[in-house]
Amino acid sequence: MDEGGTPLLPDSLVYQIFLSLGPADVLAAGLVCRQWQAVSRDEFLWREQFYRYYQVARDVPRHPAATSWYEEFQRLYDTVPCVEVQTLREHTDQVLHLSFSHSGYQFASCSKDCTVKIWSNDLTISLLHSADMRPYNWSYTQFSQFNKDDSLLLASGVFLGPHNSSSGEIAVISLDSFALLSRVRNKPYDVFGCWLTETSLISGNLHRIGDITSCSVLWLNNAFQDVESENVNVVKRLFKIQNLNASTIRTVMVADCSRFDSPDLLLEAGDPATSPCRIFDLGSDNEEEVAGPAPAHAKEGLRHILDRVLEGRAQPQPSERVLETKVAELLAQGHTKPPERSATGTRSKYLIFTTGCLTYSPHQIGIKQILPHQMTTAGPVLGEGRGSDAFFDALDHVIDVHGHIIGMGLSPDNRYLYVNSRAWPSGAVVADPMQPPPIAEEIDLLVFDLKTMREVRRALRAHRAYTPNDECFFIFLDVSRDFVASGAEDRHGYIWDRHYNICLAKLRHEDVVNSVVFSPQEQELLLTASDDATIKAWRSPRTVRIFQAPRPRPRAFFSWLASQRR
Repeated sequence: MDEGGTPLLPDSLVYQIFLSLGPADVLAAGLVCRQWQAVSRDEFLWREQFYRYYQVARDVPRHPAATSWYEEFQRLYDTVPCVEVQTLREHTDQVLHLSFSHSGYQFASCSKDCTVKIWSNDLTISLLHSADMRPYNWSYTQFSQFNKDDSLLLASGVFLGPHNSSSGEIAVISLDSFALLSRVRNKPYDVFGCWLTETSLISGNLHRIGDITSCSVLWLNNAFQDVESENVNVVKRLFKIQNLNASTIRTVMVADCSRFDSPDLLLEAGDPATSPCRIFDLGSDNEEEVAGPAPAHAKEGLRHILDRVLEGRAQPQPSERVLETKVAELLAQGHTKPPERSATGTRSKYLIFTTGCLTYSPHQIGIKQILPHQMTTAGPVLGEGRGSDAFFDALDHVIDVHGHIIGMGLSPDNRYLYVNSRAWPSGAVVADPMQPPPIAEEIDLLVFDLKTMREVRRALRAHRAYTPNDECFFIFLDVSRDFVASGAEDRHGYIWDRHYNICLAKLRHEDVVNSVVFSPQEQELLLTASDDATIKAWRSPRTVRIFQAPRPRPRAFFSWLASQRR
C-alpha cells in the first residue's frame, strides 16, 4: 500500500502471485498488511493449496464435516499424530500387539518376552502391571483386547511346543486386581480370540478330518471360571465350519451392526469392475437353495466320482488332494445348515474372520451373523446337543481378496472393515493348496462396507512387507474417526486420511512395526509397537504445542501474598 492506504496492486494480482507460493510463504506474506492478510485467507486460494500440497485427486470433494479449505489444510497439517513424544523400553523382546481400553486411560502390550503389560495413559505413560505367562507353558503373548466396560482383559498366547504346533490359549485378567480369572484353549493360536459380550469370549478349535480337510469350531466361553478348570471352560458351541484345501479359520473379530445407519464418516463405493476382490452373498430366503443337494443326491454324486476314478475314466487322473477336496465338498452339501435369519429381520452382530477355499494362505474373509439368542452361554454345553454335530454352518458372506490377508481392523462405528492384503499376481491360479501363488511386497489396504457388502474406493498403498507365504505374519492396523494407521515390515508405521485416501505420515522404528493403535478418546495420540522391542507414543503437533506451552505465572501481588502466609 502507499502512504494513503490505497493498495498498490489489485487483489486479483496479489492472488495470482500467492498462487505461486507455498503454504508457509502465503501465511508469512499475510502478515505484511491488511490487504495481503485478506487475500492470504481466500477460500479459492486454500483450495488450490490443499489439492497441490496433499496431492489429492481433484474429483475428491472436501471432507463433509469441514467448514473451510483453510481449516481443512490446517487439520491435516496439525492434527496427525506424527511427533514422537515417548519411547517405552520395558519389554525385552519383540512387541507384537497393542490395545487400548475403551476409556483411553489404559492400554496393554503383548510381546515375544511372554509378558502382558498394562500401562497407564497419562501425559507421561507409566507401567501399571506386568503378567508373566511362562508359568502357564506359554511361548509368547500375541494379542489382547479390553471388554466393553474395561473391567477385564483378554490376552492370547502361543503354547511352547514344536515349530509346527498350532496350539494356543486365551487368558482373562481382572483389571481391578490383575488376577488371572480363567484360561481357555485356542487352536489354531492365530484365531486370537475376541469378546462377544462383557463377560463372554470367543475361542477356536480345529479338528483334522483328512490330509487337507478340517473343521473349525468356534466356542463361546464364560470369562468367570476357576483357573484350574481350563479343560472344561467351553460352555457353548457357536459355529462349526468346514475347511477345505488346508485352510483354517483365523483372526476372529465381532462387528456391532447397530451403528451402520449413522456412521462417523460415509465413504463412497468403488467401481466393482476395477477391483480384483469378489464378494459372495451366500444367504437366501430359499433354504433349499442354500442347503444344496439332499444327502441322497450328494451320495449319488460321490459314488459317480469314485466309480469314474476306480474305472480309470477320470481324465486326467485326479491327485489324492483333489479327490479329498471333491469328496469333502460332496459330503458337506447335504450336511450344512443354511444361514439362520433373525425373526425381526434386523442385523445384530457379525462374526468376521479370515479363511480360504483354495489354499492354506488366508485369502478370504468369512462373515457370519450372530443372532441375539446365540450371544449367551445359556443352552447346550460341551457334550450336549450331539444331534447337531452332523451339520456344518454355512457362512452369510464371503469376500475373496485374491491375495494373502495379513491384517484387519474395524472403523469405530464398525461399518467399515479395513484389510491389509498382499496381492497374488493377476490371473494366478492355485494348482496345489500347499503351494499358494507368490505374494506382492506392496501391501494393499482394502476397505469394505459391511452394510452394503461392497468394496469402497481404491486401495490405500505405501507400506511394504517382504516375508514369503509360509513365513507371513500379521501386521495389525487401527482406524480412528478420520485416520487409518498400519504397521509394515519396512521399519515404519503409516497414517492415511480416510476421506482423501492419502498417506499423511511415516513413523520411524529400527525394525518391523507390528502393531499400531489410536487412543479411542483422542485420535491425535497413536502408539506403535516394533520388533526393536520398543513402544513409541506419537502426538500431533497441535497437542505437543499445548502440552509444552508455558504455564502463566502468578501476578506479583498474589505471589507476595502467598509468601506472607508461609
